[in-house]
Amino acid sequence: MARLGRSFAFLWSSTGLSNLADGVLKIGAPLLAVTMTRSPTLVSLVGAAATLPWLVLALHAGALADRADRRRVMVGANLVRAALLAAVTALAVLGLLNLWLLLAAVLLAGVCEVFADLSAQSVLPMTVRGEELTRANGRVSTAQMIGNDFVGAPVAGLLVVALPAAVFGAPAVLYGAAGLLLLGMRGTYRLPDPPARRPMRADIAEALRYLWGHRILRSLAITAGLLNLANAGYFAVFVLWAVGDGSRIGLEPGEYGLMTTAFAVGAVFGSLLAGRAAAVFGELRTLVGNWMTTSVLLLVPVIVPSPWTLYPTAVLWGLVGAAGNVLVISARQRLIPAGLLGRVNSAYRLIGMGGMPLGAALGGVVAELAGLTAALVGAAGVCLVAVGLVWRALSDQFSGPLTSEPTLSDISRSR
Repeated sequence: MARLGRSFAFLWSSTGLSNLADGVLKIGAPLLAVTMTRSPTLVSLVGAAATLPWLVLALHAGALADRADRRRVMVGANLVRAALLAAVTALAVLGLLNLWLLLAAVLLAGVCEVFADLSAQSVLPMTVRGEELTRANGRVSTAQMIGNDFVGAPVAGLLVVALPAAVFGAPAVLYGAAGLLLLGMRGTYRLPDPPARRPMRADIAEALRYLWGHRILRSLAITAGLLNLANAGYFAVFVLWAVGDGSRIGLEPGEYGLMTTAFAVGAVFGSLLAGRAAAVFGELRTLVGNWMTTSVLLLVPVIVPSPWTLYPTAVLWGLVGAAGNVLVISARQRLIPAGLLGRVNSAYRLIGMGGMPLGAALGGVVAELAGLTAALVGAAGVCLVAVGLVWRALSDQFSGPLTSEPTLSDISRSR
């Protein structure tokens, strides 16, 4: 850690705490929803509420990241969601928690997440050297997975049973601490030559033009959008497939949290091994291979609905999914000019994540009308089609032996 510097250490520590909070909220909220209703449509609204802010606010958050001090944006976002969730905790203690309040809390926390996450991805290249980006992103991804899934998820499962109000109270404390830790980062994190003071829509339009004109970024963004749409639909209703007496797998809430812990175990290794795998197989082949493997694995709990197959599958989900995320994030940070990073990142993530609320809602509707099996299998099918499309779009950009495949950066220069 020391070689990556003091500022990175504070950023990394803050990331760990905020993602621990994310993990408690991400798993705890749908589990609480399941105790209030068994309707697939209503349960899927939790996932839609969490991701809807990406569709509405991503471009504006990215433009702000290129204009303001990125660290201050992160501090503000963390402290605001800490205060918000503290208020919801008080209402829950008073016995006023219901499904609609739960949805509102998840939605507002998601708004803060958009600003915090986009500034975090843009501030990282300002804290480490360019050649250290993949290693730094691997460490950040590891902290995210440990917080989100290894610790946060099982804790959420226990809190839902023992102390439901703490599903909001614990994240409130963690977000507050994460915001305060960022104050330890030295220096300023504003661009040395920020965009001219012009209407924000002009900044956003510039980012959209750059992204659409960049073949590799455009292809990856569209693929990520399709994958996230399908995965949002899948996991919005998967809790009904996995948890409860009427489910196919029959897990208790705490056991569902352990599934995400298994995911995190694989994700930690995937984050740390991503760079080595790319060096051996090539970045593009490694990325597409990871996406293809993840898509196929979505079918395993459907075909064999058993805890004995679910937990090993979750480990593999984490392993290949995290490795792919590290490669994509590192590529974006290398390929996008520093002055455009916040805005183009936001445009990318709008395409990549903007379909998630629609996917979550569609998953609920399809499950309601055609059954859970149709919703889960259909989502896996969309993922496989998306991976095939990106491979077809980019594979003609290189040739030669596997070990001499150009990097994603090399491919982009031939666009």
